[in-house]
Amino acid sequence: MFLFKKKKEVVGIDIGSSSVKVVQLKDNKGSFQLLNAGIFPLPPEAIVDNTLMDSTAIASAIKNLIASLGIKIKDVVCSISGNSVIIRKIVLPAMPQEELEDQISWEAEQYIPFDINDVNMDFQILSPDNNDPSKMNVLLVASKKDIINDYVSVFSEAGMQLSVVDVDSFAVQNAFEANYDYSSEDILALVNIGASVMNINVIKAGITLFTRDVQMGGNLYSEEIQKQLGLSSDDAEVGKLLACESDNESLRNVILKVNETITQEIRRSLDFYNSTANDDRISGVFVSGGCSKIYKLIETISERIGLPVEKLNPFAKLKYNEKEFDPEYLQEIAPLMAVPVGLAIRRVGDK
Repeated sequence: MFLFKKKKEVVGIDIGSSSVKVVQLKDNKGSFQLLNAGIFPLPPEAIVDNTLMDSTAIASAIKNLIASLGIKIKDVVCSISGNSVIIRKIVLPAMPQEELEDQISWEAEQYIPFDINDVNMDFQILSPDNNDPSKMNVLLVASKKDIINDYVSVFSEAGMQLSVVDVDSFAVQNAFEANYDYSSEDILALVNIGASVMNINVIKAGITLFTRDVQMGGNLYSEEIQKQLGLSSDDAEVGKLLACESDNESLRNVILKVNETITQEIRRSLDFYNSTANDDRISGVFVSGGCSKIYKLIETISERIGLPVEKLNPFAKLKYNEKEFDPEYLQEIAPLMAVPVGLAIRRVGDK
């Protein structure tokens, strides 16, 4: 979103707090073919509060994963979220795109709590303002330059070149739109729950109506399992993942309590959107991220918010060679891959 070069193919790389995920796609006239997909774990504390703490370990993970997949492309698209990025929907006087490009820096100053010279910015004109046709809604996205520079350095250390920086919630939206057919009247919430950050993006006809990042995710399950059941971090992680197959009632009770906490935060965000959206109510929710596999989470969200909720499958419409990809493996990793699939759809030079 912030760095641009001439259009060419890229590899989408999602650096999460627990793993690096890579996807490479081939664009076949609007449909996509899966060429590569893989995951490589990161050591604990390599990333803390969205900050790249151990760049050497991260670069090594990227190099190992790229080498194991045999990927030759050097141009990378990655994404940021949480406190690494500022996303604001703002109202400005209506003007052409070219004019706004000249004015966006000083228009944005009042919305960004940093020196404007210290940030990379981008924007998208969304729609005319419903209350005043002389104004327009604009989505403003900004990140501090030193954060972007950290990512540039890590990919450089891995022998690659960062060409586009996107935002997690918008990458998930890309993946959703490439795989699902929906009406232009549908208002949908895309909820991506990673290890430490949850992205919530409410969309209609390809336009973001509301977005919010919450510092909460799958790590909360591990922490509560450790605390309540006295397990090691490794055993807590295993317990979290295998609770669907376990008959350990204490483990399941801990997970159900965290489900309520996660769901409460989702409901709070969706209620806030609904309270400001006139008659445009959310009609359905799609959940991605590792947590979408957690015992009873999808059911809990649906019950508490009173809407249909389903897992987002970022491979649903992608073509692939079954001799190269095991369908069961793709089904297993699908919840983790929405962000990197959305990133891989991008091309160098995209707006």
